[in-house]
Amino acid sequence: MDLDAYIATHVGQWRRLEELASRRRLSGAESDELLDLYQRVSTHLSVVRSASPDPSLVSYLSSVLARARHTATGSRATTWRDFAAFFTSTFPAALYRTRRWWLATMVGSVLLAFVVGAWAVRHPEVFTQQMTQREIEAYVGTDFENYYSEFPHHEFATLVWLNNAWVAAQCIALGVLGLPVLWVLAQNVIAVGIAGALMVTHDRGSLFFGLILPHGLLELTAVFVAAAVGLRLFWSWIEPGPRSRLDSLAAEGRTGAGIALGLVVVLFVSGGIEGFVTPSGLPTWTRILIGVVAEALFFAYVFVVGARAARAGVTGDVDITQQGDVAPVAA
Repeated sequence: MDLDAYIATHVGQWRRLEELASRRRLSGAESDELLDLYQRVSTHLSVVRSASPDPSLVSYLSSVLARARHTATGSRATTWRDFAAFFTSTFPAALYRTRRWWLATMVGSVLLAFVVGAWAVRHPEVFTQQMTQREIEAYVGTDFENYYSEFPHHEFATLVWLNNAWVAAQCIALGVLGLPVLWVLAQNVIAVGIAGALMVTHDRGSLFFGLILPHGLLELTAVFVAAAVGLRLFWSWIEPGPRSRLDSLAAEGRTGAGIALGLVVVLFVSGGIEGFVTPSGLPTWTRILIGVVAEALFFAYVFVVGARAARAGVTGDVDITQQGDVAPVAA
């Protein structure tokens, strides 16, 4: 495409839209003109992006369209209603729409943890290669259990929350590259498998599961969701479908950002359980029951609230007015 000729043909419309977008008040005819030009310039931007993506021109047209959109729709303040809508429809719908990804990630990770644990039980030399006998005895005897009670409850809950949020953030941020997500996930899963095997081989399996399950069910589910979001981001530009790779990545990136915000709350809950329930003096079965209930509530949230929102047409993406402008594509 001859970019100079394209600019010469359409620059008048761009400048007119820019002029209308700069006005505080528009007449009825001017409002109609602004909407018509907005649609035309949106198409122009899509053509430029696909045929001759000059950075300065793309930036200029995007800026003009953003101002025109603001003029047409006005400013929109976030309200408590928006906050509630996010947690009652947007976030659960996004979890439901991506359920196959994170459920597959969950099943694969749990299987890997058990395979690693079973292998380590049969090959106890893996422990002595990483730890001295004194370190093993200390870990099995006191360190593993004391880990959950060596800090004040509120401080420990905060540390756990920040650590898990960091792991989840890594999974999502590195998602566009794909393999780093698998590496981060595998490291955590293998570490859990080996720790469990070490405790089991020293007849401390009941202590291990009694301490790990109350918070670990919800905590690991959140990590699996984050990893799945990262992998879905990677796949969105590998196999974009009818959309361009950029549009596909942008759409999944917006959904992923929403899921990441929601996971902050999920990890806050699991961190609270780990900080206050896991080290408490409650009977083991009670602590595990609390973890099971928390996990069950999460699944109900996804497959009841999320499914209902998805049936109502919610995708988990941002509002259509905030999605930007894309060219039409063939089905």
